[in-house]
Amino acid sequence: GSEGSTLMSYFSKNQIQALKPKITFSTLRDLQCPVLQSNNLQGKPEESCSTEELFEWLGAVLNQVSLDNKSSSFLSTYCCPEPSTVVEKAFLCTITGFIIPEKIIQLLEQLCCYFGEPKLAYWLTLTVHGFADSPVSWRESEHGFHKGGENLYNFVIFRNLDYWLQMAVGAHDDCPP
Repeated sequence: GSEGSTLMSYFSKNQIQALKPKITFSTLRDLQCPVLQSNNLQGKPEESCSTEELFEWLGAVLNQVSLDNKSSSFLSTYCCPEPSTVVEKAFLCTITGFIIPEKIIQLLEQLCCYFGEPKLAYWLTLTVHGFADSPVSWRESEHGFHKGGENLYNFVIFRNLDYWLQMAVGAHDDCPP
């Protein structure tokens, strides 16, 4: 009867809301950024930073850890790797929810348009996190939660459209080839 249809509409409405991605924007001012060269993954002293240094720095920025290496900080004495440059304005957009691969490709394409006029950015990144307690990872393996549940990949795209792809998974997980 009418009770059943009311219940159905309640659940369908609430499930749709639960699956709708949540989007937040923030502007980071005077952000100290590592200097990168697309053709140099290992980095060079006084010229550019390595992929590992970038990955660590990105983790600090995404978790809003201070980068000024204050000895009085109980949280972190981390500082930006050298060489670095101060960026007046950096935009951070976070999308939380269940996002299909096609949407990620679409996001990448839209981000690449950012290198059109005006050419302000030298590089940009897109990080995709799986849920820490997701039951699956890459390939056929179950996702091993064990310690941190690491399960992510990161694109670094350069102005000339070269890119780096970084992946992080837990010790007990398979990594794609």
